Amino acid sequence: NTWAEGACKCNGWKSQNPPPTPPPPTPPRAEQPIAVNLLEPCRSCSHPLGDHVTHLENVSEEVMNRLLGIALDVEYLYTCVHKEEDADTKQVYFSLFKLLRKCILQMGRPVVEALESPPFEKPSIEQGVNNFVQYKFSHLPSKERQTIVELAKMFLNQINYWQLETPSQRRQRVPTDDVAGYKINYTRWLCYCNVPQFCDSLPRYEATQIFGRTLLRSVFTVMRKQLLEQARQEKDKLPPEKRTLILTHFPKFLSMLEEEVYSPNSPIWSEDFMVGSSGGQIPRALFTTDVVTKQLYKNGNHTTCFLCAFEGGEKRKSSEPLSHEDTKKARVIGDIPMELINEVMSTITDPTAMLGPETSLLSAHSARDEAARLEERRGVIEFHVIGNSLNQKPNKKILMWLVGLQNVFSHQLPRMPKEYITRLVFDPKHKTLSLIKDGRVIGGICFRMFPSQGFTEIVFCAVTSNEQVKGYGTHLMNHLKEYHIKHEILNFLTYADEYAIGYFKKQGFSKDIKVPKAKYVGYIKDYEGATLMGCELNPSIPYTEFSVIIKQQKEIIKKLIERKQAQIRKVYPGLSCFKEGVRQIPIESIPGIRETGWKPMGKGKEMKDPDQLYSTLKTILQQVKSHQNAWPFMEPVKKNEAPGYYQVIRFPMDLKTMSERLKSRYYTTRKLFMADMQRIFTNCREYNPPESEYYKCANLLEKFFYTKIKEAGLIDK
Repeated sequence: NTWAEGACKCNGWKSQNPPPTPPPPTPPRAEQPIAVNLLEPCRSCSHPLGDHVTHLENVSEEVMNRLLGIALDVEYLYTCVHKEEDADTKQVYFSLFKLLRKCILQMGRPVVEALESPPFEKPSIEQGVNNFVQYKFSHLPSKERQTIVELAKMFLNQINYWQLETPSQRRQRVPTDDVAGYKINYTRWLCYCNVPQFCDSLPRYEATQIFGRTLLRSVFTVMRKQLLEQARQEKDKLPPEKRTLILTHFPKFLSMLEEEVYSPNSPIWSEDFMVGSSGGQIPRALFTTDVVTKQLYKNGNHTTCFLCAFEGGEKRKSSEPLSHEDTKKARVIGDIPMELINEVMSTITDPTAMLGPETSLLSAHSARDEAARLEERRGVIEFHVIGNSLNQKPNKKILMWLVGLQNVFSHQLPRMPKEYITRLVFDPKHKTLSLIKDGRVIGGICFRMFPSQGFTEIVFCAVTSNEQVKGYGTHLMNHLKEYHIKHEILNFLTYADEYAIGYFKKQGFSKDIKVPKAKYVGYIKDYEGATLMGCELNPSIPYTEFSVIIKQQKEIIKKLIERKQAQIRKVYPGLSCFKEGVRQIPIESIPGIRETGWKPMGKGKEMKDPDQLYSTLKTILQQVKSHQNAWPFMEPVKKNEAPGYYQVIRFPMDLKTMSERLKSRYYTTRKLFMADMQRIFTNCREYNPPESEYYKCANLLEKFFYTKIKEAGLIDK
C-alpha cells in the first residue's frame, strides 16, 4: 500500500496460503461476492483494511481487474522462486516477481527491461521454415505440398511449446558449446515465451517468431531425437490418417531441415529470401528493373501463407501497432507492385503454365532438363555421389555402379585410355555423381574436389548414347552444382575437347576463368588440344529448379504484358503523310505511341570519346563528393547504424562505389553514371522521413549534381 509508505511494510493483498502450483483457468461461476468489512483489522499488520485501499478509490474497474491479475501472477512467481532448484531459472523468476510487485505498487504495466527487445534475430524460425518449404518443395503437386505444409505447422507448434533445457543441463551435455550465448537466449525465452504462459499480465510471444537460427541450432538435435522417439512410442495411439504422416514423412522432413539448419550458407536464412506480401509466391526482387542481376529462389504458385496459423495452441493477437520500420514497404522505383503480381498469378489456373506438364509429351520450347526433372520426381531416375574407399569395407552395389561408370566413360570417350579412366574412377580422391535408371548406370560426372584451393576439377562427363538428348546431361550438372554449394566449393574447372565445349557453354562455363591461376596450377591435369573452361556458382540459386523459376517468370510477365495490351488496345488511323512525300517524322508524333509507355530519349549529348567521358565524369563526381551536403552518401550504409536499411533498400548505392565503378571504366555512357547518382538520392528519400537531415541533404545535393551535369553539356540546360 502507499498510504503509509515506509511505516507499514504489510503485504495485505497477499494470501496466507498461496496455491502450490499455478492452477488451470476455470470458467467463471455465478456465485455471490464475499462481503468484506473494510473496518476490520488487517490480519497482517492490524491496520484497518480500508487503509490499504484508499489509493484505489477512484480507479476504474478495468485497472482494478488488471492489478488483481498481476497480484495473482506475483503469487505464482513467488511459488516458482521457492520451488525452483536451478539457479539461472530461479534468478529470472525472482526478477519477474520484483517487476510485477513494483507494477502493483505503481499501478503500471509490466515491461521487461532488456538491452534488446523482440525479435532477437532475423529471419525468425517461422520465416526460415517457411523459406525451407518453398526452397525444397515448391515443385511438388499441390496435394503433396500440402502434406509438407502440415509437417511444417506441426514442427513449429512443437517449438512454441518446447521446454528448453537449463544452461547448467546444457553445459553438462555439450561442454564445448557457447554457454554464455545460450544463457542469454534461455533468459529471453523464459521472460517472453515460457513464464507468460501462466502469467497473463506479461506479454507473450511465440518462440518461432522472435528467435532465429541460433536458438533453433541449439535445440534441434535433441528435439528431433525426442520427437521421433515419442512418435515411435505412441504410434498405436495415432489416428490412421496421421500415422503415415508422422512415422514416414516427418523423419525425412526433419532430416532435410537439419541439413539446412546446420549448413553455413543455406539460402533459407538469408534476409534476401523474399516472399510476397500475402505470404507467397515470387520473390519481390524478380520483378524490379534490375531483374537480371538479382538472385533467384524457388517458389511455389500457392497464394496463401501456410505458416500463419497452427493447429493446437492458441495464438494471442498482438495489440501493439506495427513499428515504423515494419510498416515501410521495401519498394524501389520501377518495381511491379506485389499486389498486381498476386492478382495476375491468381488468373493462371493451368498448373502446366507455371510448373510444366506432368507428361512425356513435352513441347519443343520446354527446358532442356524438364523431362529429366519429371522422371526424377516419379522415381524413374536417381542421382548418387559415390566413390571408392580404402578405409571402409567395399559395398557391392557401389562397386557395381563404379564398374558401370567406367564402361560408360570408356564407350563415350574413346580417345581416353581405358586404364586411365579406370584409375581415376576407382581412385579414392575422386568421386562420381552417378545417374541411375532402372538400377543401372547410364551416365555420370567424375570429379575431384580441392577444398583448400576453392575449386573442383571435372574429369569425365558422359551419358550413354541411347539415353542422350533427354536432358540428363543438364540435370546431372545441376545436381553437381547443388552438391558443391552444400560443400562450400563455388568454382568448377575442366578441360573440354572440341566436342564438349558446346555442352559446357550451355551449363554456364566460359573461357574466362574466375579462379586465380596460382590456385589451380599444379593441381589440375593438363590435356593437349583441350580448352580450359570454368564456371562460378551462385550459392543462392537452386540449380535443379532454375528453369522452372524462369518459366514462372516468363508466364507472369506474359500475363502482365497482356494486361497492358488490353489497356491500350486502341486502333489509330494509319499515317498518310508518307504518301505526300514526307521522308521522316519524329517518333513522338506517331499516334498512340505515348500511351504504350514510350518516352522520348534525353536530348543530352553522349560523348563518343571514352577518355573524354571518363575525364568529364571524374570531374563531376569529385565536385559532388566535395559538396558540403555529400557527407551522408560517401560510403555504403552500415547495417548497425541504420536498422532494416537493406530490407527497405534493395539496390544500395554510394559515392565510394561510384568512384570504384568509374575507376574500372564501368560508366561507358552518361546514362549509367546518372542512374547510379539518382539511385543515391532515391534511396535516401525512400528510407528517411522528409523532415530528416538526410532527406534535405539528398535534395540539395541532387540539385547541385544536375547543375554540374548541365554545365558539362551532358543534358540540355
